[in-house]
Amino acid sequence: MATTVNRPVLETGPPTAHRPVDYVWAITRISIGWIFLWAFLDKTFGWGFATPAGKAWISGGSPTTGFLKGTGENALGGFFSSLAGQPWVDWLFMLGLLGIGAALILGAGTRIAAVTGTLMLVLMWAAELPLANNPFLDEHLIYSIVLVGLALANAGATLGLGTLPIVRRTAWLK
Repeated sequence: MATTVNRPVLETGPPTAHRPVDYVWAITRISIGWIFLWAFLDKTFGWGFATPAGKAWISGGSPTTGFLKGTGENALGGFFSSLAGQPWVDWLFMLGLLGIGAALILGAGTRIAAVTGTLMLVLMWAAELPLANNPFLDEHLIYSIVLVGLALANAGATLGLGTLPIVRRTAWLK
């Protein structure tokens, strides 16, 4: 006796109408994407917000040194301080900021951005342990939860490239 397996049907028709909550998720996606992309731009060019011009990546500065060196007294500070200024850590961090920010703003690759963004944010959270203002919860974990929500809500399908047929057909591009 043969058994049949119910498989999800791929969305191939036109996109469905969006609900108001879809726009909230889309605006949240774009906003968090901008936070990641802005961090990349400011650290690269030193536009004086979080990174002075003299410490810009293009001026020879290290985008990870300031944050990671500041974790020396924390629970995992020895580990994270040893990573500060390592070229491979700088490159991974900056490519992560750029990739996560671009994917979220564009609305394609939101799932990958959610996974990699959550990993980056959880590592940053761990570097700050013990937290100064709360026993365990801070903005890094809140952003991580929101990133997971963006992926689960398919937030790239509203105000983003998630409506493109190739994105709708290809799970890792969603």
